[in-house]
Amino acid sequence: MASPTTAPGRTEFIVIVAGIMMTVAFAIDSMLPALPAIAHSLGVTIPNHQQFVITAFMIGFGVSQFFVGTLSDRYGRRGLMLGSLIAYTLFSIAAAIAPTFELLLLARFAQGAGAAGARVLVVSIVRDKFEGRAMAQVMSLAQVVFMAAPILAPTMGTLIIAIAPWRWIFIVLAVVGALLWAWVFLRLPETQHPEDRVPITRAQIIESFGIVLSDRQSVGYTIALTFMTCSIFGFLTSVQQIFDQIFHRPAFLAVGFAIMASTMAIASLVNARIVMRWGMRRIGHCALLAFTTFATLHVLVAVSGYETLTSFIVMQALMMGCFSLAVGNFGALAMEEVGHVAGTASSLQGSFSTIAGALGGSIVGQMFNGSTTPLYAGITIFGLGALIAVFVAERGKMFASHVAQK
Repeated sequence: MASPTTAPGRTEFIVIVAGIMMTVAFAIDSMLPALPAIAHSLGVTIPNHQQFVITAFMIGFGVSQFFVGTLSDRYGRRGLMLGSLIAYTLFSIAAAIAPTFELLLLARFAQGAGAAGARVLVVSIVRDKFEGRAMAQVMSLAQVVFMAAPILAPTMGTLIIAIAPWRWIFIVLAVVGALLWAWVFLRLPETQHPEDRVPITRAQIIESFGIVLSDRQSVGYTIALTFMTCSIFGFLTSVQQIFDQIFHRPAFLAVGFAIMASTMAIASLVNARIVMRWGMRRIGHCALLAFTTFATLHVLVAVSGYETLTSFIVMQALMMGCFSLAVGNFGALAMEEVGHVAGTASSLQGSFSTIAGALGGSIVGQMFNGSTTPLYAGITIFGLGALIAVFVAERGKMFASHVAQK
């Protein structure tokens, strides 16, 4: 497939990266206001089971990541990116016409698989062009643009179900996927150098996996990312029911979610400005400690019976800002020493953190009992787990501005 002869400029490149990242956020967050309507339409009788619309997407997202990186190291990024966006578009249409809840979940699994291919390849494409702090800066800038999705997606879902059936949300997602495919086809060339192509052999796969799994930094930060992923998925699967059943304000979900998600965009912008000076470790470690502290305080508020809509939004917003600072830098740190097998590394890290994160978050979500206590008790445990993983990865030397920084 012919590649464009001219590469996009830095700004357009960041916007393309952010747009591809948005496919995941829109596919998740636009669903949140529609979950009760989906459950009612398809005969779901157990309220907590509506969360599986989110979980199925994330499991597909995680499974697909395991294969995409290795394939991209052999065949390049561009062709797989285009194929992934086609799959995302087609299975969005399949979800729109699914006649049963089970078939909807199957379509969501496949839609997530398509989205994963694009999302994994974005990380590899950025790693092809940048490394170290420069990579963290580009990813943070892309994250700022990307964060428009979780701010706007619930509002989009709310507006659609106000004037049309919930199935139209999937039709809109299909249109977005098709437009992104056209943009990549016309503007994004292959970024992997031919000499970096790696043949797919059993020995090569074992060698690449060994490189990633034997790297203390990569493994440690992948585990930390997994615990953080558990926390955000637990929140996502529970948030609609929290607004509806605890605070009795389901119509406020889109606005409340936008307020909370806006701190993630602000944090990403701040990170892009300070990471070159302060370093990924110092920022990420401080953010993780603050995240876990806020989660612990939120548990105390919930247990004491003083939880209100205001306290929920304010404390979750603070946590999401810390989450953004931590995850943005941890992702770059996990990839820093394994750039020569970036595709395989991205696949292993993304697949493990997503599947384990979706399962961990789903367990917390299924524990929803009409209060926020299970959610924030779970998030506190996940935060402590991430702190331990980082402590071990850094051999106890946390909060340093750099460690053998390239």
